[in-house]
Amino acid sequence: MVIETTPTDISVERLKAGDRAEFARLVDLASAPIYRLGLKMLGTPQDAEDVLQNTFLKALQSLKSFEGRSSPLTWLYRIAVNEALMLIRRQRPQVEIAEEPQEEADDLPAPVQLTDWCCLPESDFLSAESQRALDAAILKLPEKLRAVFLLRDIEGLSIQETSQALGLTETAVKTRLLRARLNLREQLSSYFTGRLTEERTK
Repeated sequence: MVIETTPTDISVERLKAGDRAEFARLVDLASAPIYRLGLKMLGTPQDAEDVLQNTFLKALQSLKSFEGRSSPLTWLYRIAVNEALMLIRRQRPQVEIAEEPQEEADDLPAPVQLTDWCCLPESDFLSAESQRALDAAILKLPEKLRAVFLLRDIEGLSIQETSQALGLTETAVKTRLLRARLNLREQLSSYFTGRLTEERTK
């Protein structure tokens, strides 16, 4: 049986000791998810490449200060999100990336114009057209909501790991995640309503 190596198999002790071979392994294992995060945060391959390169450069420079309280991959996600947000600020200095209010999820208003997607075939959610629609909707999310949604729902981090990566409380992660999901559901409701209408007329 072949056992795959993952970023969680990386030795924190070796990284902190300056083991370049271990850092090279981390780069090999984490490049794909970090690039994917950058692409979905920013929308262009060039920007994603910049985030990827800057993430590993910053990580290499700050290895000795890495305390190992989170996994190496979660640590890299935190650096990558910060790099993405800084790039957004440089490209759009007129846009202020504000903090979301910290109200509880129960206080959130109910979204409008929602549709039930339960009857759509799974292929609709996996189609290239649907993926493009989702990616476009993700890019319209406020940056702080976008980061939480990508880490939790796209990259599959736990609530705890997402909170570590973003320096948020778990309550704040849950609140922002709900906001992001409601926002996306509203954005995509008209698209999937059209898809549902097509299915019913077949």
